[in-house]
Amino acid sequence: MPRLPVVSLLAISCLSVSAISASPLPPDEARQLVIVSFDGAHDNRLWEKSRKMAESTGARFTYFLSCAFLMTREQGKTYRGPGQRSGRSNVGFAQTPAEIRERLDHIWAARAERHEIASHGCGHFDGGRWNKQQWKSEFASFSTILESAWSNTDHGEDEPDGWRDFARNDIAGFRAPYLSTNENMFSALRETGFRYDASGVSRGPAPPGERSGLATFELPLIPEGPGNRRVIAMDYNLFVRHSGGLENASQSQAFEERAYRAFRRAFDKQHKDARQPIQIGMHFVEMNGGAYWRALERLLSDVCGLSDVDCVTYGEAIERSNRRPEDGGA
Repeated sequence: MPRLPVVSLLAISCLSVSAISASPLPPDEARQLVIVSFDGAHDNRLWEKSRKMAESTGARFTYFLSCAFLMTREQGKTYRGPGQRSGRSNVGFAQTPAEIRERLDHIWAARAERHEIASHGCGHFDGGRWNKQQWKSEFASFSTILESAWSNTDHGEDEPDGWRDFARNDIAGFRAPYLSTNENMFSALRETGFRYDASGVSRGPAPPGERSGLATFELPLIPEGPGNRRVIAMDYNLFVRHSGGLENASQSQAFEERAYRAFRRAFDKQHKDARQPIQIGMHFVEMNGGAYWRALERLLSDVCGLSDVDCVTYGEAIERSNRRPEDGGA
């Protein structure tokens, strides 16, 4: 499991929800947004599982893709992260061209299903001390590798029409590995053409902000557990809090319930009052026996179908933040 910075270890939570009965709000009331994202986006089994979860709940997700998973280790020798030797990645590479092909099929299908593909860089390195050119180099590697990804498979001739245009023009968002940022990153993102960054952490749910001409999103700290200590609303942080970052599947149901209650309390508070977006960060790893994926699915099953709730991507959330309340939902 990749390490996260100290701030990331402050807390954890997974929103959970039991069935909600709520009357439709008048049209002049703000809608409640729920934004769920997945970092890494590599395991093909979890691509399938997440897409099925979206289909059953009506949610749309943002997938922050690490582009190292679009190359085999041999192909990865052409990639060089800032300050790193060639062919190095903190998260490894794909095992086979067939695995890459399956992943590309998921990416293309998810896009057609109105999910969002965004960038998590390539090698999952801590860029907190990078200069602007180093950030730009990482962004350029992502774009180049994504655009040429089909040639890294045994079926390059099957590349879909529109893939290269998608790779060049549709990647609008970024989340920094380890949530590690600096001012050089924001400047590089703006100059490279990104629209938003989702690497921040806030005291609680907050609306999109603005920095260096970009929209910014911050994962909230939410109360969790018997002492209601705040934790970042991200599965890995819950994993660290609940079991010290060590797998403990024997307590999976208890961890699921704690995560669910934390998510649900955070949702209910906003749904009842301020209507700030609820953001939840996930990974393509089922920690503690899948506790946090189950808690997430319970939440989405309970809330995404409500008449005044929209479970959307980050890209959609930017559009919603500029939309008049009477314009309604999805």
